Amino acid sequence: MLIDGQASVQFGGDRALWLRVTSVCDKPTYHGWIWLTGYSINLATDEALARREVFAQIAGLQIQRHTSTPSHQNKAPTTRRRGV
Repeated sequence: MLIDGQASVQFGGDRALWLRVTSVCDKPTYHGWIWLTGYSINLATDEALARREVFAQIAGLQIQRHTSTPSHQNKAPTTRRRGV
């Protein structure tokens, strides 16, 4: 999920981040807002960088896939032997 200035002013400009959401808090908040928990993502490697809790406007959240190639697609296949 892309979280930028449309979701909260704290993520405006170059502070936008990609968040791999792991949970959504069900506690009541202000109307139209939500707490999300997840991991910020390094787009170049598709790896999780840090656990984050984010308070954002639901209407500003952008659910989309980023365009980088997942790192596991660049690796050569691994051969495994039974019993090892």
